[in-house]
Amino acid sequence: MAIKDALKAHTKYLWFETKNRREYIRITDDVQDFLAESGITEGFILVSAMHITAGVYVNDWESGLIKDIDNWLEKLAPVNPDYHHHNTGEDN
Repeated sequence: MAIKDALKAHTKYLWFETKNRREYIRITDDVQDFLAESGITEGFILVSAMHITAGVYVNDWESGLIKDIDNWLEKLAPVNPDYHHHNTGEDN
C-alpha cells in the first residue's frame, strides 16, 4: 500500500441536550455535513451513541413511524413503573 493510499480517519462528536425523557433527534444532515467536512470519498461512517441511555436507529423520519416506535417502547419499558433499578438512586 502506497502512502497516498493509506487509510484515513476523521472523528467528530455531536452533543445534544434533551428536554424530555424520550426524544428522537434527526442527525442525517449532521452526518452528511460531517462526511463533506472529512473529505473522505470512500469508506464507511460509524455512528454510535456514547451513553448508556442513548441509542441510534436507522429508519425513515416519518411521524407515524416515530409514533409507532414510541408506543412500542412505552409497552416494552413503561416510564413510571417501580423498577428495582430505581432503588439504587437512578431513574433512567
